[in-house]
Amino acid sequence: MKIEFLLHNAYGIGGTIRSTVNLAAALADRHEVRIISVNRPVDEPELVIDPRVRLTPLVDLREGTDGDEYEAPLNQQPSAIFRDERIDNGRMAATALTDQRVRDHLAATDADVVIATRPKLIGYLSTYGSDRYLRLGQEHLTHEAHVPELHAVMDPAISALDAFTTVSEADAGHYREALPDARARILSIPNAVPAPAAEPSDGTSHLIVSAGRLVAVKRYDRLIAAFAKVAAQRPEWHLRIYGRGPAKAKLRKQIEELGLYERITLMGARSPIETEWSKGAVAAVASDAESFGMTIVEAMHAGLPVVATDCPYGPREILTDGTDGVLVPLAGPEGEHAAVDAYADALLKVTGDAALRARLGAAARATAGRYEPSRIAARYEELFEELRPGSTTVTEKKKGLFGGLFGGGRKKQAAVAAPAPAGTAHPEARCAVAADGSLVVRLRADQLTAADTHLLLRHRGTKGKEAVRVPLPARREPGTWVEARLDRAAHALAEGRWDSYAERSGDKSRRRLSAALVEQKGLLGLDLAQTAAGVAAVVPYETSDGFLAVRTWLRPQHAEAGEVVVGDNGIRVTVRAYGTELGEGGELIARLRHGDGSAGDVRAPLADGSATLPYEPMQQRQKPDEEQDLWDLWVRPKAGAALVRVGRIAGDFADRKGVDTFPGAVRGEVQLRPYFTVTNDLTITVKDVAKDVTQEDAA
Repeated sequence: MKIEFLLHNAYGIGGTIRSTVNLAAALADRHEVRIISVNRPVDEPELVIDPRVRLTPLVDLREGTDGDEYEAPLNQQPSAIFRDERIDNGRMAATALTDQRVRDHLAATDADVVIATRPKLIGYLSTYGSDRYLRLGQEHLTHEAHVPELHAVMDPAISALDAFTTVSEADAGHYREALPDARARILSIPNAVPAPAAEPSDGTSHLIVSAGRLVAVKRYDRLIAAFAKVAAQRPEWHLRIYGRGPAKAKLRKQIEELGLYERITLMGARSPIETEWSKGAVAAVASDAESFGMTIVEAMHAGLPVVATDCPYGPREILTDGTDGVLVPLAGPEGEHAAVDAYADALLKVTGDAALRARLGAAARATAGRYEPSRIAARYEELFEELRPGSTTVTEKKKGLFGGLFGGGRKKQAAVAAPAPAGTAHPEARCAVAADGSLVVRLRADQLTAADTHLLLRHRGTKGKEAVRVPLPARREPGTWVEARLDRAAHALAEGRWDSYAERSGDKSRRRLSAALVEQKGLLGLDLAQTAAGVAAVVPYETSDGFLAVRTWLRPQHAEAGEVVVGDNGIRVTVRAYGTELGEGGELIARLRHGDGSAGDVRAPLADGSATLPYEPMQQRQKPDEEQDLWDLWVRPKAGAALVRVGRIAGDFADRKGVDTFPGAVRGEVQLRPYFTVTNDLTITVKDVAKDVTQEDAA
């Protein structure tokens, strides 16, 4: 059977896109599957799409490219169907060009089933679709989430389809009540959420993880307020929030006002997210509404107990309170304050009981199995079978078509996608940090040849003059992964960034490794290595273009920044010395960038590993003609000792700049703000208030 999904934009990482990609891959085990992306805003999708699933865009909106059609005359004309900006707006809004491309595609497609994944696309499918194929619509939000103007277009369109699926039974009931005379069969089929390839959480971290779009309905403000109560009682626990969206600035302000910028981190978007769930010990969902809860099931797959608000629809259909998660009542007559307290109490209960976390987490993994893509795909196949000829929802025009589809006349595809062949340009690699900090790199045996003998790490800054080679096992069974271990104790990697390759020893040719999965959770709580060559840290990561790389630090001595507090009278920094000892006469020093101290270092004595740098005289601009003054932070461990740079290189962050962030302190006409540089070293920027920009823009 040929199955086609219509997506608004298949190039992002939203829940609708993730669930579609998951379901498409599962259906591809037995069918020919295509994803039609109405818009193409970038070159490549952020999510990995199964190679058996063909992706076809209709309108090119890649800014700055020769193919960009945004200014095309038809694209500047309004859509014939969606004219109200309350329904559709922005760069990817429906236009006359969108109308034409979708209409032409739906007229020409040879699909047997077309599934529209968004209200706008349901309108297109109803208007331009054909009785030659089954027409299905999906609701990935809820009935009440849409404005009346959209329902005025969408509801008649649903009525004309063969079937319409929601992701919760409660929402299916709302649609059946709203559309009692609809020809379409209205039912609930949840989203497909695959078990992760990453190792599940071991529950030992003190980390709460939350993920989703940073928008008002997700109520991250509630989560932050509740965590403030947790932070007061559980100083070892931290919160990471993954996602992007318009609420980011407001949330950051709330975090800073609560003084929790060293306890709560806005991580930005991550794909894949599965490796981040496995770092946590508890997952948090504080939404006012969840149509389904993709992140809930993802976290459960990773073995995390989920603390979720008992909001309408999704959570209450996924979680069983006290069995595989915790459901927290939403605000009642007592208002939002009571909701925050209730959520905080639930977090305190779970974070304070390791046995409870283990029990809930184990049950969560079992529950998550209900949402495996193969099971959800089977439910869709059952639906297709029910809509075959003879069903009252299928017209006579479909009889000839479906007789062959369901009668066994169409050959099934192979159940497993064939791996890329040996010699592929960029072999896939999975990298994990072992308990001792060593790196374990696994390569697909099918993508290697007999000539590939070594895993090669090549220092980017020295153009290969610095290189490390680890032999690859000669025995390689088809369908397996070949493992190489970069032992932490045996290899002292020079500071910098290292690219990874599969190397052929005969001619020294090499192929760069793509990052299929990078698991960093072994770095949580791992102390820095103290080797004969110096203090070392190694963090594997995926580059922005999808390759496996390693960030390293190697220093004779190092001062690790602990807590950094922007206070009323100065900036307090706690440090831990490596490769040296703090002693009498030790001090924290702020030195003007590229200076030798002659401009006047700012000094503060260290006491118990902590010191507070006064704002004076840093607030007196030293380079008024430049955008900013940069004061690098150093430690003199004891009287007469050489200076040691202060940085934060322990942990699982290859790059802390723009992630570990701090508020600014306004003094007179300047603002002082600490930040981490591209080398994860600590610096204070001083800017005129009128010229101040966000920390991410600091040089």
